[in-house]
Amino acid sequence: MSHPFFTYNGPLSIESISKLLNIKIDITSNFEITDIKDLSNADQNSITFLHSNKYKDEAKLTKASYCLTTHLLKDSLPKTCRPIIVENVLKATSVITAKIYPNSVEDKFEKKIKNIEQVTFKNDVEYGKNVLVGENVDFGSNCLIGHNTIIEKNVKIGNNCKIGSNTIIRNSIIKDNVSILDNCVIGKKGFGFFPNKSQNLRYPHIGIVIINDNCEIGCGATIDRGSMSNTEIGKNTFLDNQVHIAHNVKIGENTIIAGQVGIAGSSVIGSNVRIGGQAGISGHLKIGDNVDIAGGSGVIKDIPNNMKVMGYPAKNIREFLRENK
Repeated sequence: MSHPFFTYNGPLSIESISKLLNIKIDITSNFEITDIKDLSNADQNSITFLHSNKYKDEAKLTKASYCLTTHLLKDSLPKTCRPIIVENVLKATSVITAKIYPNSVEDKFEKKIKNIEQVTFKNDVEYGKNVLVGENVDFGSNCLIGHNTIIEKNVKIGNNCKIGSNTIIRNSIIKDNVSILDNCVIGKKGFGFFPNKSQNLRYPHIGIVIINDNCEIGCGATIDRGSMSNTEIGKNTFLDNQVHIAHNVKIGENTIIAGQVGIAGSSVIGSNVRIGGQAGISGHLKIGDNVDIAGGSGVIKDIPNNMKVMGYPAKNIREFLRENK
């Protein structure tokens, strides 16, 4: 088992996990963990994690053999998945992920980066001045790259893509007919850490960014790569300027997001959604299909399909207008 974008340091035995977390685990075999994945993507060779009631439905269906969790949540797991009880699930997940993928914690600058003029590509690429390209980068046909842009390591760019000036991209898959405007940062690690009095422990990020066909990303947008899953933008979705998409966010197709919107980590946005400027969406929420969110709104709860909401906290727009006559 290996990850296409990060150094792999596995597998790990259950005994080594016990020592790593400084806890006692009932070890009945020499079973080895080949990977760490979220509940939905885990297979029988993986370890996963369950830290919140919000994910109990996914937990019931997980195929993982082991799960980091708490006494209160362990009964949500299927019989095929053995719980490993820990005090802090996310911290334990971070420790194991950093062990399996040791270079997933920090985003160091790439020493082997080259001027694009020194790189040979299978397809013609038109580019401006001072464009730098890292290792494991691939371009499709008919691509344009603006001035002073850095395509760092582990990037796949499809056909007919346009990348603006002063943009940085790494750890990303960008599909066909995508436009990324000036001054964007895509694929860097997200804002995940555990604060304590002496040192903040950073959360590893082994996910990537996937931008599907026919999308446009506005100037100054930031899209963080996923921590345990990927950050993904659906087909024909348009982001305005200065939008921030945090780690693990999933956005559906045909969605329009206006300027200065912030979407916190692990939220799922449906298809055909419209979000007005300066709206904020909290983390771990589910926004349904065909939802309209008015500008300046603060979303702190899930929103079902076909709703129009406004205000803080965001509520049905008719209710909001009635209360604020």
